[in-house]
Amino acid sequence: MERDRNEIKQSTNSNSLVDVLETVLDKGVVIAGDIKINIADVELLTIKIRLLIASVDKAKEIGMDWWETDPHYSSKATDLKQENDYLREQLEELEEKVKKISSDAE
Repeated sequence: MERDRNEIKQSTNSNSLVDVLETVLDKGVVIAGDIKINIADVELLTIKIRLLIASVDKAKEIGMDWWETDPHYSSKATDLKQENDYLREQLEELEEKVKKISSDAE
């Protein structure tokens, strides 16, 4: 019996690729490397490259959630910036009060 020429062949590699991708996103992968440019034993430039590949959940779990506080990626970031500015002002006021109390006590 001859096979139909229009039959679609399914690759078994796609399942293993999906499994590898799922594992990488679940566990995470770190790739690190340095690029150094030297001329006559004089270091001119060093570039440190660190790459983390992980799911959003895994990244949050390990404390990497910069996209939530970056104003280019999140509307919440503006609120955080305003809050930080307010807290800085409060800190400066407290520092001035402490200095005044210290100078009055002398």
